[in-house]
Amino acid sequence: MKRLLVYKPAAQREPAHMDRSDATRIIHALEVFAAHGRGDIKALKGALKGPYRLRVGKWRAFFSLDQPGNVVVTDVDNRGQVY
Repeated sequence: MKRLLVYKPAAQREPAHMDRSDATRIIHALEVFAAHGRGDIKALKGALKGPYRLRVGKWRAFFSLDQPGNVVVTDVDNRGQVY
């Protein structure tokens, strides 16, 4: 099931400022999840409950699934800066 990737402005800014290889890995991981549903995905708990996170090395991409099943990427950040 192919899902559409939708990037919020904050999620578009961060990859533009990071190393090109890291940005490519994150985008590829998001595309694989959208196409096949695979990846290191966990639902957030506690105060951050609601969205999901995709782990790609030291980076985390946060997203939610909207009603038609689209993947709405809300933020991408370094693991040390997020939690």
